Amino acid sequence: METSETIRPRILLLSGYDAGSHRRWREQLVNSQPDFDWEVLALAPRYFRWRIRGNALSWLDEPPLQESWDLIVATSMVDLAGLRAFHRHLATVPALLYMHENQFAYPDSGDQHASVDHQMVNLYSALAADQVVFNSEWNRASFLQGIRALLNRLPDAIPEGVAERIDWKSSVLPVPINDALFEARKHPINRDCPHLLWNHRWEYDKGPDRLLALLDHLVASGQDFRLSVVGEQFRQQPEAFEIIRARHGGRVVNWGFLPDRADYDSLLRQADVVLSTALHDFQGLAMQEAMAAGCLALAPDRLAYPEYTASTGLYPSQPDDSAEEAAGAAVTLRDLLRSGRGALVDGWRLSELQPRYRRLLTSLLVG
Repeated sequence: METSETIRPRILLLSGYDAGSHRRWREQLVNSQPDFDWEVLALAPRYFRWRIRGNALSWLDEPPLQESWDLIVATSMVDLAGLRAFHRHLATVPALLYMHENQFAYPDSGDQHASVDHQMVNLYSALAADQVVFNSEWNRASFLQGIRALLNRLPDAIPEGVAERIDWKSSVLPVPINDALFEARKHPINRDCPHLLWNHRWEYDKGPDRLLALLDHLVASGQDFRLSVVGEQFRQQPEAFEIIRARHGGRVVNWGFLPDRADYDSLLRQADVVLSTALHDFQGLAMQEAMAAGCLALAPDRLAYPEYTASTGLYPSQPDDSAEEAAGAAVTLRDLLRSGRGALVDGWRLSELQPRYRRLLTSLLVG
């Protein structure tokens, strides 16, 4: 039996849309913070619109929400304001909102319903939280900018300083990279025929059409390469993937999702250049993990990438002109292969960030 000296603070962790990156973060947080007694409620990552708007209702009768807690940690998909209203004894429990992403900064796919519901969930949750933590400075800045833009469009009765109230209680603390990935590279970068790695979700916002344009440009300019396209796949995929495989299949080393983590980590160490063509990426953990494993990084000069990618690996951002952006990316890649060096992401190690997470949790418990 635990004595009063060994009782650990009780933390309730809520994941409203437990997709891969959210699940990975919460599992890593629980495993790396044994000084706390954790309880987790997580909802499956499906029916996105219902999840983000209805998670407080879905959890209405969950037994853990009837209990007493020392701290609540919620992901950005959680309707924290609604949850605290439904369970009034939780209204006084300190709450940390972790923003993996924000609903103000998603690019328009062209088939989404025009609605501010999701943005309002983010906004209300941030106001209801005691601390709001973002995984990148770009995530924080785009969220605050989005709040201001939204409130400026609303007709009346808008309080002053809403974004500022969130800003003063916000901070940046990235999703950590496992230390095991930081191993000395066993073979030199192949600068003549580099193994290019594209390791993102197979969706429109990750820019597969821009990847296709870049690969076509490399072939036309005489740059040899090998290619691995991996990442989470879905039943419906942008047509660009079929074209890439048909047009560049002879250069493909790996294609599709790698379910075994050991196989994926091995690929990170085999590749030479990890690249992004994304229009949307709030931290870029997949890029950072490959960089930790020794890859050079090639990314557009936008989103969170400038926060950790060497300037030699950033190509000019042209979000409205994919052909022009592909041409710039090809030039940057050739320069990177001639003289580029891997960027250091040591500051994102789990062993570096674990104490910061512990201090954050402890500060909320005591104050």
